[in-house]
Amino acid sequence: MLRRTRAMWGSRRVWQPRLVFWTGAVTVGLVSVLFAKLADIAQFGFHAIIGDGDGWRGLLPLLVTPVGFMLCAWAAHVYFPNSQGSGIPQAIAARHLRDEEERSRLLSLRMVVGKIGLTLLGLLCGASISREGPTVQVGASIMLQVARWGGMAQAKGLILAGSAAGVAAAFNTPLAGIVFAIEEMGRTYQARTNGLVLTAVILAGLASLGLLGNYTYFGIAEGTVSFVADAPLILACGVIGGSLGALFSLLVLKGTRQIRRWNVLQPLLRTLLVAGLCGIGVALIGIASGGLTFGTGYAQARGAIEGAPLPWFFFVGKLAAGVLSTVSGIPGGLFAPSLAVGAGIGSSLSLIFGGGTGIAALLGMAGYFAGVVQAPMTAFVIILEMTGNHDNVIALMVTAMLGYGTARIISHEPLYHALSRIFVADAIRRYRAEAATSSMHREPVIRS
Repeated sequence: MLRRTRAMWGSRRVWQPRLVFWTGAVTVGLVSVLFAKLADIAQFGFHAIIGDGDGWRGLLPLLVTPVGFMLCAWAAHVYFPNSQGSGIPQAIAARHLRDEEERSRLLSLRMVVGKIGLTLLGLLCGASISREGPTVQVGASIMLQVARWGGMAQAKGLILAGSAAGVAAAFNTPLAGIVFAIEEMGRTYQARTNGLVLTAVILAGLASLGLLGNYTYFGIAEGTVSFVADAPLILACGVIGGSLGALFSLLVLKGTRQIRRWNVLQPLLRTLLVAGLCGIGVALIGIASGGLTFGTGYAQARGAIEGAPLPWFFFVGKLAAGVLSTVSGIPGGLFAPSLAVGAGIGSSLSLIFGGGTGIAALLGMAGYFAGVVQAPMTAFVIILEMTGNHDNVIALMVTAMLGYGTARIISHEPLYHALSRIFVADAIRRYRAEAATSSMHREPVIRS
Protein backbone atom coordinates (compact mmCIF):
# COMPACT_ATOMS: atom_id res chain seq x y z
CA MET A 1 0.00 0.00 0.00
CA LEU A 2 2.85 2.37 0.84
CA ARG A 3 4.55 1.66 -2.49
CA ARG A 4 1.29 2.17 -4.33
CA THR A 5 0.71 5.49 -2.54
CA ARG A 6 4.22 6.70 -3.36
CA ALA A 7 3.82 5.66 -6.97
CA MET A 8 0.49 7.49 -7.21
CA TRP A 9 1.86 10.77 -5.82
CA GLY A 10 5.08 10.36 -7.75
CA SER A 11 3.22 10.11 -11.02
CA ARG A 12 3.24 13.32 -13.01
CA ARG A 13 -0.11 12.40 -14.51
CA VAL A 14 -1.63 12.53 -11.02
CA TRP A 15 -0.15 15.63 -9.43
CA GLN A 16 0.15 17.89 -12.47
CA PRO A 17 -3.62 18.22 -13.13
CA ARG A 18 -4.21 18.79 -9.43
CA LEU A 19 -1.56 21.47 -9.23
CA VAL A 20 -2.96 23.21 -12.30
CA PHE A 21 -6.49 23.00 -10.87
CA TRP A 22 -5.43 24.46 -7.52
CA THR A 23 -3.58 27.26 -9.29
CA GLY A 24 -6.68 28.00 -11.35
CA ALA A 25 -8.92 28.17 -8.27
CA VAL A 26 -6.54 30.57 -6.51
CA THR A 27 -6.38 32.67 -9.68
CA VAL A 28 -10.19 32.92 -9.75
CA GLY A 29 -10.09 34.32 -6.20
CA LEU A 30 -7.35 36.83 -7.00
CA VAL A 31 -9.01 38.00 -10.22
CA SER A 32 -12.36 38.33 -8.42
CA VAL A 33 -10.82 40.57 -5.76
CA LEU A 34 -9.08 42.70 -8.38
CA PHE A 35 -12.31 42.96 -10.36
CA ALA A 36 -14.17 44.08 -7.22
CA LYS A 37 -11.63 46.81 -6.48
CA LEU A 38 -11.65 48.08 -10.06
CA ALA A 39 -15.47 48.07 -10.08
CA ASP A 40 -15.54 50.28 -6.99
CA ILE A 41 -13.08 52.67 -8.65
CA ALA A 42 -15.16 52.78 -11.84
CA GLN A 43 -18.35 53.56 -9.95
CA PHE A 44 -16.57 56.24 -7.91
CA GLY A 45 -15.27 57.68 -11.19
CA PHE A 46 -18.78 58.10 -12.57
CA HIS A 47 -19.97 59.94 -9.48
CA ALA A 48 -16.84 62.11 -9.61
CA ILE A 49 -17.80 63.05 -13.18
CA ILE A 50 -21.37 64.08 -12.35
CA GLY A 51 -20.50 65.58 -8.96
CA ASP A 52 -23.40 66.10 -6.56
CA GLY A 53 -25.90 66.23 -9.42
CA ASP A 54 -26.43 69.99 -9.31
CA GLY A 55 -25.89 72.44 -12.13
CA TRP A 56 -24.65 71.51 -15.57
CA ARG A 57 -22.67 68.53 -14.27
CA GLY A 58 -25.93 66.94 -13.19
CA LEU A 59 -26.93 66.75 -16.86
CA LEU A 60 -23.70 65.05 -17.99
CA PRO A 61 -25.30 61.56 -17.82
CA LEU A 62 -27.41 62.54 -20.84
CA LEU A 63 -24.14 62.48 -22.80
CA VAL A 64 -21.85 60.16 -20.85
CA THR A 65 -24.31 57.30 -20.32
CA PRO A 66 -25.63 56.77 -23.88
CA VAL A 67 -22.18 57.25 -25.42
CA GLY A 68 -20.72 54.79 -22.91
CA PHE A 69 -23.49 52.29 -23.63
CA MET A 70 -22.88 52.54 -27.38
CA LEU A 71 -19.11 52.13 -26.93
CA CYS A 72 -19.65 49.05 -24.73
CA ALA A 73 -22.15 47.53 -27.17
CA TRP A 74 -19.84 48.21 -30.14
CA ALA A 75 -16.81 46.59 -28.47
CA ALA A 76 -18.90 43.61 -27.31
CA HIS A 77 -20.35 43.12 -30.80
CA VAL A 78 -17.09 43.52 -32.74
CA TYR A 79 -14.32 42.24 -30.43
CA PHE A 80 -15.98 40.24 -27.63
CA PRO A 81 -19.11 38.51 -28.97
CA ASN A 82 -21.09 36.59 -26.33
CA SER A 83 -19.85 38.89 -23.56
CA GLN A 84 -23.19 40.73 -23.39
CA GLY A 85 -25.33 40.57 -20.29
CA SER A 86 -24.71 38.83 -17.01
CA GLY A 87 -22.38 36.02 -18.04
CA ILE A 88 -24.20 33.37 -16.02
CA PRO A 89 -26.32 32.23 -19.01
CA GLN A 90 -23.13 31.78 -21.03
CA ALA A 91 -21.63 29.58 -18.31
CA ILE A 92 -24.82 27.51 -18.12
CA ALA A 93 -24.92 27.13 -21.91
CA ALA A 94 -21.26 26.08 -22.03
CA ARG A 95 -22.03 23.15 -19.72
CA HIS A 96 -24.50 21.82 -22.29
CA LEU A 97 -22.16 22.18 -25.27
CA ARG A 98 -19.99 19.26 -26.28
CA ASP A 99 -17.86 20.84 -28.98
CA GLU A 100 -14.71 22.56 -27.66
CA GLU A 101 -14.84 25.30 -30.28
CA GLU A 102 -18.40 26.18 -29.30
CA ARG A 103 -17.44 26.30 -25.63
CA SER A 104 -14.57 28.61 -26.47
CA ARG A 105 -17.00 31.09 -28.00
CA LEU A 106 -18.53 31.52 -24.54
CA LEU A 107 -15.65 30.87 -22.13
CA SER A 108 -12.06 31.86 -22.87
CA LEU A 109 -9.24 34.06 -21.63
CA ARG A 110 -10.21 36.57 -24.33
CA MET A 111 -13.65 36.64 -22.74
CA VAL A 112 -12.08 37.30 -19.32
CA VAL A 113 -10.41 40.45 -20.63
CA GLY A 114 -13.50 41.65 -22.49
CA LYS A 115 -15.96 40.89 -19.71
CA ILE A 116 -13.97 42.67 -17.03
CA GLY A 117 -13.03 45.66 -19.20
CA LEU A 118 -16.51 46.29 -20.60
CA THR A 119 -18.27 45.80 -17.26
CA LEU A 120 -15.94 48.42 -15.77
CA LEU A 121 -16.71 50.76 -18.67
CA GLY A 122 -20.44 50.23 -18.09
CA LEU A 123 -20.08 51.16 -14.42
CA LEU A 124 -17.98 54.18 -15.40
CA CYS A 125 -20.88 55.50 -17.49
CA GLY A 126 -23.57 54.88 -14.84
CA ALA A 127 -25.18 51.64 -16.03
CA SER A 128 -27.36 49.79 -13.50
CA ILE A 129 -25.18 46.67 -13.54
CA SER A 130 -22.83 44.81 -11.22
CA ARG A 131 -19.73 42.64 -11.33
CA GLU A 132 -21.00 39.45 -9.66
CA GLY A 133 -22.59 37.78 -12.70
CA PRO A 134 -19.58 38.64 -14.89
CA THR A 135 -17.33 37.14 -12.21
CA VAL A 136 -19.14 33.82 -12.76
CA GLN A 137 -18.29 33.86 -16.48
CA VAL A 138 -14.74 34.96 -15.67
CA GLY A 139 -14.30 32.18 -13.10
CA ALA A 140 -15.74 29.55 -15.44
CA SER A 141 -13.47 30.78 -18.27
CA ILE A 142 -10.36 30.56 -16.10
CA MET A 143 -11.19 27.05 -14.89
CA LEU A 144 -12.02 25.82 -18.40
CA GLN A 145 -8.67 27.15 -19.61
CA VAL A 146 -7.09 25.31 -16.69
CA ALA A 147 -8.72 22.13 -17.98
CA ARG A 148 -7.13 22.69 -21.40
CA TRP A 149 -3.67 23.31 -19.97
CA GLY A 150 -3.82 20.51 -17.42
CA GLY A 151 -5.31 17.91 -19.74
CA MET A 152 -8.36 17.49 -17.49
CA ALA A 153 -11.44 15.90 -19.02
CA GLN A 154 -14.06 17.13 -16.53
CA ALA A 155 -15.04 20.28 -18.42
CA LYS A 156 -18.61 20.40 -17.07
CA GLY A 157 -17.42 19.97 -13.50
CA LEU A 158 -14.72 22.60 -13.90
CA ILE A 159 -17.18 25.14 -15.31
CA LEU A 160 -19.36 24.46 -12.28
CA ALA A 161 -16.39 24.83 -9.94
CA GLY A 162 -15.24 28.07 -11.54
CA SER A 163 -18.74 29.54 -11.37
CA ALA A 164 -19.09 28.64 -7.68
CA ALA A 165 -15.65 30.02 -6.89
CA GLY A 166 -16.57 33.28 -8.65
CA VAL A 167 -19.70 33.76 -6.54
CA ALA A 168 -17.88 32.83 -3.34
CA ALA A 169 -15.01 35.24 -3.97
CA ALA A 170 -17.21 38.07 -5.29
CA PHE A 171 -19.37 38.26 -2.15
CA ASN A 172 -17.17 36.43 0.39
CA THR A 173 -20.01 33.89 0.59
CA PRO A 174 -18.60 30.35 0.31
CA LEU A 175 -21.86 28.59 1.19
CA ALA A 176 -23.76 30.67 -1.36
CA GLY A 177 -21.20 29.72 -4.00
CA ILE A 178 -21.81 26.03 -3.37
CA VAL A 179 -25.61 26.41 -3.26
CA PHE A 180 -25.52 28.52 -6.43
CA ALA A 181 -23.56 25.81 -8.23
CA ILE A 182 -26.01 23.10 -7.19
CA GLU A 183 -29.31 24.97 -7.56
CA GLU A 184 -28.75 27.49 -10.34
CA MET A 185 -25.86 26.27 -12.48
CA GLY A 186 -26.48 22.53 -12.33
CA ARG A 187 -30.15 22.32 -11.27
CA THR A 188 -29.22 18.84 -10.02
CA TYR A 189 -26.75 17.53 -7.45
CA GLN A 190 -23.86 15.61 -8.96
CA ALA A 191 -21.78 13.79 -6.36
CA ARG A 192 -18.85 13.33 -8.74
CA THR A 193 -18.33 17.09 -9.02
CA ASN A 194 -18.78 18.05 -5.37
CA GLY A 195 -15.06 17.68 -4.66
CA LEU A 196 -14.16 20.03 -7.50
CA VAL A 197 -16.70 22.63 -6.38
CA LEU A 198 -15.70 22.49 -2.71
CA THR A 199 -11.97 22.67 -3.46
CA ALA A 200 -12.40 25.57 -5.89
CA VAL A 201 -14.57 27.52 -3.43
CA ILE A 202 -12.11 26.94 -0.56
CA LEU A 203 -9.04 27.99 -2.54
CA ALA A 204 -10.72 31.01 -4.15
CA GLY A 205 -12.10 31.99 -0.74
CA LEU A 206 -8.66 31.73 0.87
CA ALA A 207 -7.19 33.95 -1.85
CA SER A 208 -9.94 36.51 -1.25
CA LEU A 209 -9.49 36.36 2.53
CA GLY A 210 -5.75 36.78 2.16
CA LEU A 211 -6.22 40.08 0.35
CA LEU A 212 -9.36 41.52 1.95
CA GLY A 213 -9.70 39.68 5.24
CA ASN A 214 -12.97 38.31 6.55
CA TYR A 215 -15.90 40.65 5.96
CA THR A 216 -19.65 40.69 5.34
CA TYR A 217 -20.72 42.27 2.07
CA PHE A 218 -23.45 44.47 3.58
CA GLY A 219 -22.06 44.65 7.09
CA ILE A 220 -23.73 43.10 10.14
CA ALA A 221 -27.50 43.45 10.03
CA GLU A 222 -29.24 43.94 13.36
CA GLY A 223 -32.81 43.23 14.36
CA THR A 224 -34.88 40.06 14.51
CA VAL A 225 -38.13 39.25 12.77
CA SER A 226 -41.13 38.60 15.00
CA PHE A 227 -43.31 36.07 13.20
CA VAL A 228 -46.43 37.23 15.00
CA ALA A 229 -46.02 40.97 14.54
CA ASP A 230 -44.20 40.84 11.19
CA ALA A 231 -46.25 38.13 9.48
CA PRO A 232 -48.01 40.64 7.16
CA LEU A 233 -44.63 42.13 6.21
CA ILE A 234 -43.18 38.67 5.43
CA LEU A 235 -46.19 37.79 3.29
CA ALA A 236 -46.09 41.13 1.46
CA CYS A 237 -42.33 41.00 0.79
CA GLY A 238 -42.62 37.44 -0.50
CA VAL A 239 -45.66 37.89 -2.74
CA ILE A 240 -45.08 41.45 -3.96
CA GLY A 241 -41.32 41.00 -4.20
CA GLY A 242 -41.72 37.74 -6.11
CA SER A 243 -44.28 39.31 -8.46
CA LEU A 244 -42.01 42.22 -9.28
CA GLY A 245 -39.06 39.85 -9.69
CA ALA A 246 -41.07 37.81 -12.19
CA LEU A 247 -42.05 41.03 -13.97
CA PHE A 248 -38.38 41.97 -14.29
CA SER A 249 -37.59 38.53 -15.74
CA LEU A 250 -40.44 38.69 -18.24
CA LEU A 251 -39.44 42.17 -19.40
CA VAL A 252 -35.81 41.12 -19.84
CA LEU A 253 -36.65 37.90 -21.69
CA LYS A 254 -39.22 39.43 -24.01
CA GLY A 255 -37.09 42.50 -24.60
CA THR A 256 -33.97 40.46 -25.34
CA ARG A 257 -35.78 38.19 -27.80
CA GLN A 258 -37.51 41.06 -29.60
CA ILE A 259 -34.28 43.04 -29.91
CA ARG A 260 -32.36 40.02 -31.23
CA ARG A 261 -34.99 39.46 -33.93
CA TRP A 262 -35.05 43.15 -34.83
CA ASN A 263 -31.23 43.33 -35.04
CA VAL A 264 -30.91 40.54 -37.62
CA LEU A 265 -31.11 42.78 -40.71
CA GLN A 266 -28.52 45.36 -39.58
CA PRO A 267 -26.77 43.84 -36.56
CA LEU A 268 -24.18 46.47 -35.69
CA LEU A 269 -26.20 49.58 -36.54
CA ARG A 270 -29.29 48.44 -34.68
CA THR A 271 -27.23 47.17 -31.75
CA LEU A 272 -25.75 50.65 -31.33
CA LEU A 273 -29.16 52.29 -31.70
CA VAL A 274 -30.68 50.10 -28.98
CA ALA A 275 -27.71 50.70 -26.67
CA GLY A 276 -27.93 54.47 -27.16
CA LEU A 277 -31.67 54.59 -26.49
CA CYS A 278 -31.30 52.41 -23.38
CA GLY A 279 -28.46 54.66 -22.20
CA ILE A 280 -30.67 57.74 -22.57
CA GLY A 281 -33.42 55.99 -20.59
CA VAL A 282 -31.02 55.06 -17.79
CA ALA A 283 -29.69 58.63 -17.70
CA LEU A 284 -33.18 60.17 -17.49
CA ILE A 285 -34.20 57.79 -14.69
CA GLY A 286 -30.97 58.52 -12.82
CA ILE A 287 -31.38 62.28 -13.09
CA ALA A 288 -35.03 62.09 -12.01
CA SER A 289 -34.09 60.01 -8.96
CA GLY A 290 -31.33 62.37 -7.90
CA GLY A 291 -28.63 59.91 -8.95
CA LEU A 292 -29.87 57.06 -6.75
CA THR A 293 -30.41 54.56 -9.56
CA PHE A 294 -26.99 54.82 -11.18
CA GLY A 295 -24.51 51.97 -10.65
CA THR A 296 -24.85 48.82 -8.57
CA GLY A 297 -27.13 50.20 -5.85
CA TYR A 298 -24.83 48.78 -3.16
CA ALA A 299 -24.77 51.97 -1.07
CA GLN A 300 -28.56 52.30 -1.15
CA ALA A 301 -29.11 48.66 -0.20
CA ARG A 302 -26.60 48.81 2.65
CA GLY A 303 -28.14 52.03 3.92
CA ALA A 304 -31.60 50.43 3.99
CA ILE A 305 -30.27 47.38 5.85
CA GLU A 306 -28.72 49.71 8.41
CA GLY A 307 -32.10 51.41 8.90
CA ALA A 308 -32.09 54.40 6.54
CA PRO A 309 -35.41 54.38 4.60
CA LEU A 310 -35.26 54.63 0.83
CA PRO A 311 -37.65 56.89 -1.15
CA TRP A 312 -40.77 55.01 -2.21
CA PHE A 313 -39.98 55.57 -5.89
CA PHE A 314 -36.46 54.12 -5.66
CA PHE A 315 -37.37 50.50 -6.40
CA VAL A 316 -39.48 51.51 -9.41
CA GLY A 317 -36.68 53.55 -10.96
CA LYS A 318 -34.01 50.97 -10.12
CA LEU A 319 -36.07 48.14 -11.63
CA ALA A 320 -36.61 50.13 -14.84
CA ALA A 321 -32.93 51.09 -15.05
CA GLY A 322 -31.99 47.44 -14.52
CA VAL A 323 -34.23 46.27 -17.35
CA LEU A 324 -32.82 48.87 -19.75
CA SER A 325 -29.21 48.08 -18.78
CA THR A 326 -29.76 44.34 -19.17
CA VAL A 327 -31.43 44.44 -22.61
CA SER A 328 -29.08 47.14 -23.94
CA GLY A 329 -26.47 44.65 -25.12
CA ILE A 330 -23.69 45.75 -22.76
CA PRO A 331 -21.90 43.34 -20.39
CA GLY A 332 -22.93 43.52 -16.75
CA GLY A 333 -24.65 41.53 -14.03
CA LEU A 334 -27.87 41.99 -12.11
CA PHE A 335 -27.10 40.55 -8.66
CA ALA A 336 -26.39 43.79 -6.77
CA PRO A 337 -29.01 45.90 -8.63
CA SER A 338 -31.61 43.21 -7.88
CA LEU A 339 -30.71 43.24 -4.20
CA ALA A 340 -31.00 47.03 -4.24
CA VAL A 341 -34.47 46.81 -5.82
CA GLY A 342 -35.48 44.27 -3.19
CA ALA A 343 -34.21 46.53 -0.40
CA GLY A 344 -36.27 49.38 -1.87
CA ILE A 345 -39.38 47.20 -2.02
CA GLY A 346 -38.94 46.16 1.61
CA SER A 347 -38.28 49.73 2.72
CA SER A 348 -41.49 50.91 1.02
CA LEU A 349 -43.57 48.04 2.39
CA SER A 350 -42.40 48.77 5.93
CA LEU A 351 -44.25 52.10 5.69
CA ILE A 352 -47.48 50.16 5.14
CA PHE A 353 -47.06 47.00 7.21
CA GLY A 354 -44.77 48.27 9.93
CA GLY A 355 -41.55 46.66 11.07
CA GLY A 356 -38.05 48.08 11.05
CA THR A 357 -36.58 49.33 7.79
CA GLY A 358 -33.54 47.04 8.10
CA ILE A 359 -35.61 43.90 8.60
CA ALA A 360 -38.00 44.87 5.81
CA ALA A 361 -35.06 45.50 3.44
CA LEU A 362 -33.69 41.99 4.10
CA LEU A 363 -37.08 40.40 3.50
CA GLY A 364 -37.64 42.45 0.36
CA MET A 365 -34.25 41.36 -0.99
CA ALA A 366 -35.08 37.70 -0.38
CA GLY A 367 -38.51 37.88 -2.02
CA TYR A 368 -37.47 39.91 -5.06
CA PHE A 369 -34.20 38.08 -5.76
CA ALA A 370 -35.90 34.70 -5.46
CA GLY A 371 -38.50 35.96 -7.93
CA VAL A 372 -35.88 37.15 -10.43
CA VAL A 373 -33.68 34.04 -10.55
CA GLN A 374 -36.23 31.49 -9.26
CA ALA A 375 -33.58 29.97 -7.02
CA PRO A 376 -34.89 30.33 -3.43
CA MET A 377 -32.03 28.54 -1.67
CA THR A 378 -29.43 30.73 -3.36
CA ALA A 379 -31.50 33.81 -2.48
CA PHE A 380 -31.76 33.28 1.27
CA VAL A 381 -28.29 31.77 1.73
CA ILE A 382 -26.54 34.61 -0.11
CA ILE A 383 -28.46 37.27 1.84
CA LEU A 384 -27.78 35.41 5.09
CA GLU A 385 -24.04 35.35 4.46
CA MET A 386 -23.90 38.93 3.16
CA THR A 387 -25.52 40.35 6.30
CA GLY A 388 -24.09 38.07 9.00
CA ASN A 389 -27.43 37.83 10.83
CA HIS A 390 -28.44 34.25 11.56
CA ASP A 391 -31.44 35.17 13.69
CA ASN A 392 -33.70 35.51 10.67
CA VAL A 393 -32.98 32.26 8.83
CA ILE A 394 -36.55 30.94 8.89
CA ALA A 395 -38.04 34.30 7.97
CA LEU A 396 -35.71 34.61 4.96
CA MET A 397 -36.53 31.03 3.93
CA VAL A 398 -40.27 31.68 4.08
CA THR A 399 -39.98 34.95 2.16
CA ALA A 400 -37.75 33.41 -0.50
CA MET A 401 -40.14 30.49 -0.98
CA LEU A 402 -43.11 32.86 -1.24
CA GLY A 403 -41.22 34.91 -3.80
CA TYR A 404 -40.25 31.80 -5.75
CA GLY A 405 -43.77 30.37 -5.70
CA THR A 406 -45.33 33.63 -6.81
CA ALA A 407 -42.78 34.05 -9.61
CA ARG A 408 -43.44 30.51 -10.88
CA ILE A 409 -47.12 31.35 -11.26
CA ILE A 410 -46.33 34.44 -13.33
CA SER A 411 -43.30 33.22 -15.29
CA HIS A 412 -42.45 29.55 -15.86
CA GLU A 413 -38.97 30.29 -17.25
CA PRO A 414 -36.07 30.84 -14.83
CA LEU A 415 -34.25 33.87 -16.20
CA TYR A 416 -30.70 32.57 -16.48
CA HIS A 417 -31.70 29.24 -17.99
CA ALA A 418 -34.07 30.88 -20.48
CA LEU A 419 -31.27 33.22 -21.59
CA SER A 420 -28.80 30.32 -21.81
CA ARG A 421 -31.01 28.63 -24.40
CA ILE A 422 -30.33 31.56 -26.73
CA PHE A 423 -26.62 30.68 -26.79
CA VAL A 424 -27.34 26.97 -27.18
CA ALA A 425 -29.68 27.76 -30.08
CA ASP A 426 -26.94 29.83 -31.73
CA ALA A 427 -24.57 26.86 -31.47
CA ILE A 428 -27.16 24.54 -33.03
CA ARG A 429 -27.71 26.96 -35.92
CA ARG A 430 -23.97 27.17 -36.59
CA TYR A 431 -23.68 23.40 -36.52
CA ARG A 432 -26.55 22.95 -38.96
CA ALA A 433 -25.16 25.62 -41.28
CA GLU A 434 -21.76 23.94 -41.32
CA ALA A 435 -23.33 20.51 -41.81
CA ALA A 436 -25.31 21.81 -44.77
CA THR A 437 -22.19 23.12 -46.51
CA SER A 438 -19.80 20.31 -45.66
CA SER A 439 -19.89 16.57 -46.22
CA MET A 440 -17.50 15.93 -43.34
CA HIS A 441 -18.99 14.30 -40.28
CA ARG A 442 -18.92 16.41 -37.14
CA GLU A 443 -19.81 15.30 -33.65
CA PRO A 444 -23.00 16.98 -32.31
CA VAL A 445 -22.33 20.07 -30.20
CA ILE A 446 -25.14 19.42 -27.72
CA ARG A 447 -25.09 16.80 -25.05
CA SER A 448 -28.06 14.49 -25.02
